[in-house]
Amino acid sequence: MNKRVLSFAAACAISTLTLTACGSSGGSGSASADGTVTLKLVAADYGDQASNSSSLYWNDLTKTFEAANPKIKVDVQVINWNDIDTQVKTMIQSGNMPDILQTGGYADKVADNLLYPTSDVLSPATASNLIPSFAKAGQVDGTQYGIPFVSSARAFFYNKTIFAQAGITTPPQTWDDIKNDAALIKAKVPGVTPYALPLGPEEAQGESMIWELGNGGGPTDGSGKYTLNSQANIDTFSWLKSNLVAPGLTYANPATTDRKTAFADFAAGKAAMLNGHPSLIQMSTAGKVDYGVAPIPGKNGALKSTLGVADWMMAFKKNGHQAQIKQFLDFAYSEQNTLKFDETYNLMPVTQDTLQAMTSSGKHPDLTPFFALLPQAAFYPVGNTTWDTVSAQIKQSIGTAVSGDPAKVLGDLQKKAQDAASDN
Repeated sequence: MNKRVLSFAAACAISTLTLTACGSSGGSGSASADGTVTLKLVAADYGDQASNSSSLYWNDLTKTFEAANPKIKVDVQVINWNDIDTQVKTMIQSGNMPDILQTGGYADKVADNLLYPTSDVLSPATASNLIPSFAKAGQVDGTQYGIPFVSSARAFFYNKTIFAQAGITTPPQTWDDIKNDAALIKAKVPGVTPYALPLGPEEAQGESMIWELGNGGGPTDGSGKYTLNSQANIDTFSWLKSNLVAPGLTYANPATTDRKTAFADFAAGKAAMLNGHPSLIQMSTAGKVDYGVAPIPGKNGALKSTLGVADWMMAFKKNGHQAQIKQFLDFAYSEQNTLKFDETYNLMPVTQDTLQAMTSSGKHPDLTPFFALLPQAAFYPVGNTTWDTVSAQIKQSIGTAVSGDPAKVLGDLQKKAQDAASDN
């Protein structure tokens, strides 16, 4: 997830950011003379340094699993987010496929007929424990292939100190509230970006979808067809252009401003409000920002549904290890293990028992607003096998809709999306 959400496992460092498990016999597809099968697990790294690498979690988990299942070994490789997609593509092209992969997307693997359906590799108890909205987001044409692993939801962050300086007593609930509050902040708190609008290539598809949801729009309609240039979406970007960008209430050029910059500005007290996910809590706390979290404002009121993002687990068919994969995934998705991972990285759960455990423990008051939003989250159309292509195009150009002609920018994107769909 680019760190949208996070990753896993191993022991020996190839570099400071890429870790590979050592000491396991065999590789993908291997079985020893005594019938021991070795599973190959490839996972993304949610840590940002060796001391908090996801490899620490996966090494511990696989050690426990192997002790309870002596005929199954797990060879784990953890790869940083910047490299995992490229390295997995190379593995697939060379025929050296993993048995289990955890990364940011799955639909392209379904299109190539590489994956087991979820029903083949999860027990009914494990499958039914997944939060239903996340399980549904793992479907392609009605069949689930993607297994959600960790999640994130978006909420509205605001700097309480800046709001107080501007004389604002409550967080905004509508777009007009954002505009009016931003104008007050610009007038009374100079040197601060009133609203941080990141529409640069890092994650423009996320910020744009949040605003589109606020006007009843989105990248697709109810049938899954792309609707990037719907009137609702055009109106959304026209509003942003006229009400935030033109009056100087956000960055001078949102199309070149990434989420990383917006988050850093907020955590440094340089931005008054923005849409954020739970990782911004830790950043804001470290920056000693007195922040508040509220539902995301929509055109006519606060949203009841927000953008949800998941990272995914998937199981490959090539090596024929269905039974062993099922044993491992049922173990990995136990409450004890998912809770440990989610709490280690301050992530949101994808299973109902872990959501209940985190909600009721009293240990995560900072995540309470996000817990409430999770079950109603709206998702990218990740089950569409062309979404990766379309998302990449959105990242590159949708930001220009708030400086140029929104109808033209969105119309060009719609044509590219339709071309991708027709070529699929």
